[in-house]
Amino acid sequence: MAEIRLENVSKSFGSVTVIKDISLTVASGELMVFLGPSGSGKSTLLRMIAGLETIDSGSLTIGGVSCERLAPGQRGVAMVFQNYALYPHMTVRDNMAFGLRNIGMNEADIAARVDQAAQMLEMTDLLERRPAQLSGGQRQRVAIGRAIVKEPKAFLFDEPLSNLDAALRVRTRVELAELHQRIRSTMIYVTHDQTEAMTLADRIVVLNKCRIEQIGTPMDVYLKPATRFVAGFVGSPGMNFLKAELSGDTPGQARFNDGTQMRIGFQGLSPGQYELGIRPESVRIVDNGNSEAVTTTAKVGVVERLGERTLIYCTLQDGTELIAQDQGRSMVAPGDAVPITFDPTALHLFDPQGRAHHIQ
Repeated sequence: MAEIRLENVSKSFGSVTVIKDISLTVASGELMVFLGPSGSGKSTLLRMIAGLETIDSGSLTIGGVSCERLAPGQRGVAMVFQNYALYPHMTVRDNMAFGLRNIGMNEADIAARVDQAAQMLEMTDLLERRPAQLSGGQRQRVAIGRAIVKEPKAFLFDEPLSNLDAALRVRTRVELAELHQRIRSTMIYVTHDQTEAMTLADRIVVLNKCRIEQIGTPMDVYLKPATRFVAGFVGSPGMNFLKAELSGDTPGQARFNDGTQMRIGFQGLSPGQYELGIRPESVRIVDNGNSEAVTTTAKVGVVERLGERTLIYCTLQDGTELIAQDQGRSMVAPGDAVPITFDPTALHLFDPQGRAHHIQ
């Protein structure tokens, strides 16, 4: 295990900046996830740590050792790629042992490391097979095993589950989480899939346009997004956003485009135009004729039944699209006009600069 520290790191390709003055620390034994859309710089940042991309400016230390000028093989990290990159003519055992043989390790030590890694990954019965005889998930486990036998200071995963089907991704994601719990090594995991980030990470680094938007635990990022980008990117489905105007005459009172007004509990903000954010699970369909609970009315477009819950895609009077959540056996149908209410404790407010404000 080793701490990884980046300080004021930047990277450009010609005139295009892909990483801009990023500083962060991955604690020893931590599983940190780099999350962001395509082009956000997350894979480039991982490759800079691995030594596959040069660092234009700034510093990198791994386990207290300055690494920005070291070759990849001298950094003590092991990388698992999206593509398995297994040798098709070799057995699983030989694929896992190949890197150790290249550095001249004796065969007895190699065999011990391979057997230990195979047992850890529950693939001892696969050691004599070739990659063509394995499923996609099994091949990915071989790639992870090849990294484990090196006993690195840190593991670097670059979207390792992207080539797997949905069911296999879920199963392999669980296996990765269990692996980290067993070996407690420092791990950095790159993904654009927020579900992977939320379920695997000790902390998430949300990247956007070459810079860090927020660093926090999965629930911190979900419940208290630092910016509008984070609020919209994290969550499935994403957060709802409504144009809102804060009145100077009545502090804490917001007026929406459809004319609805409500108390939102935010104090000390300047009057003006904002965006109010609320997640679908905090937008509820009002039943039993409870008119006092009604916030506004919406017209239902699509009803998405997911078993334990139902997502209602609806439109407010001003044309704003909104996603609400109802019970699994919801009776709402397309075309209905439904009364809805917002959970006042789950509101977020975003100023024109995209900064988030939360109810204290």
